[in-house]
Amino acid sequence: MDPDAVRRSLEPTASAEEITGSTTARLHFYDPFVLHGVSIESAEHGRLLCSFVVAPRHASPAGYLRSGVTATLADQLGSAVFFCSGLRMSGVSLEISVSFVDAATVGEEIEVEGKLLRAGKSIGVVSVDFRKKKTGKLMAQARHTKYLAVSSKL
Repeated sequence: MDPDAVRRSLEPTASAEEITGSTTARLHFYDPFVLHGVSIESAEHGRLLCSFVVAPRHASPAGYLRSGVTATLADQLGSAVFFCSGLRMSGVSLEISVSFVDAATVGEEIEVEGKLLRAGKSIGVVSVDFRKKKTGKLMAQARHTKYLAVSSKL
């Protein structure tokens, strides 16, 4: 497991100039928009721990963390768990489910823990828990299932 490879997999792929400039760069806007400010606290085999502060760009007009941001983080950070597990590719998402049990507001620090549940020959499953860092209270829980096989006859 290479922590630097995990970090590189989560780095934004477009600069601010690219995001606001060309049409093709705008297609890569959302992930860097969400991932900016996410810091990796710990990366070990089968586990990734990150944190971020809910910024106004992540929030609805009422000031609550948007569900789409949570789902995007479950996708991106869940995929990074596969890299933490030594897999060279994170595969293709088959299913992502998110259960929301509490709301987060602008300014709250959120801790995100991704854990590998299973990595078989063709299917892998990761759980991603979102907790309020101050209280440890569960905010959301995601399950991310991926197809891991390198090639397919589909």
